Amino acid sequence: MIGISPRQLEVFVAVAALGSVRAAAEQLHLTQPAASMALAGLERRIGVVLFDRARQRLHLNARGRAMLPQAREVLVRMQALERNAAASPDELLGELRIGASNTVGSYRVGELLGGFIALHPQASVQLLVDNTQTVLERVLDYSLDIGCVEGPAARSGLEALPWREDALCVCARPNHPLAQRKRLAPADFSGARWILREHGSATRALVERELSRLPVGVTVLELGNSEAIKQAVLAGLGVACLPRVAVRAELAAGELIILSTPFLDLRRELSLVLARGRYRGALLQALLDTAQAAPLNSAATTTARARGSRRATARK
Repeated sequence: MIGISPRQLEVFVAVAALGSVRAAAEQLHLTQPAASMALAGLERRIGVVLFDRARQRLHLNARGRAMLPQAREVLVRMQALERNAAASPDELLGELRIGASNTVGSYRVGELLGGFIALHPQASVQLLVDNTQTVLERVLDYSLDIGCVEGPAARSGLEALPWREDALCVCARPNHPLAQRKRLAPADFSGARWILREHGSATRALVERELSRLPVGVTVLELGNSEAIKQAVLAGLGVACLPRVAVRAELAAGELIILSTPFLDLRRELSLVLARGRYRGALLQALLDTAQAAPLNSAATTTARARGSRRATARK
């Protein structure tokens, strides 16, 4: 009995990504009839239809969505087999698709990838930097081999490996009214103007949880990354919770200060995240080994040791 072929899986994955057989054929350098035959043969072989047809587009149905991660995994393993068979025993070849949350991608990419790239210069790395929710979704559907995100990755189907401790700090300009107080209490933040990350980021979830312990404030801006938030704070638009590693230079120059908030717990854990049960080829395992062995960033380590845990009254 003839089984499923790699070509059929390649066409299926490409059609799922592009929404049409024609586009998939062009990407794979096939004729459109050949791609159509491969997809039809796959559906006939497994006995189910994988796509719904609507408005000249192909959309994955429930069966197709369930099969897509498995198809991607099979293709990844086959590619790894071909590469490793051609490589010398001491050389790792291939490509890793890595996702990083905005904080990791902006400030910790050296810790994450430096050791791996130094040891395996022939390997190719694609890095996607996005918010945590997007990274987790792409790890789950096998678009990414691994992700590195902040906060708990509490999703079924994911395996999270603790990687680093991190913490945020509340920052303001030195001339901000809150910066003039010798000691801050939760009540001092009543009506404070906050600059927050966008919904879907783990940073936003942590900050919202902790700000709920304070009197009601005002959200004046929602921005997609820490650098944009830092610039807004520097412009005097409000206060914000930022990774200490993101504001080292501004703290040293006296452009920003940290507001002491021992009544907030802004600690968080950074994790390496994989699809549960995912095959760990030699390349992926090498990345895990080097990332977990990498030396800690000194500024981040200092921040993580600042552990205030007193609680305060409720904000909104």
